[in-house]
Amino acid sequence: MNAARIAGIILIVAGLAGFFTGGFSFTKNTTAAKIGPIELSVQEKESVNIPKWLSLGAVALGAIVLVAGFRKS
Repeated sequence: MNAARIAGIILIVAGLAGFFTGGFSFTKNTTAAKIGPIELSVQEKESVNIPKWLSLGAVALGAIVLVAGFRKS
């Protein structure tokens, strides 16, 4: 397998994952205040949404790269 085929497969898988999940979320810990031995920390939940058009574009680009990888060899 050459690099173009691997990149095409990775783009297709990432695009499908983004399309079906719609995004991901993570928790970020921040220190709000620190006064002597007392520390106040806050957990914030952040979410990142992946647009459907971006996911479909990644799948399409992956398919193009995959086909180009097969035509080269």
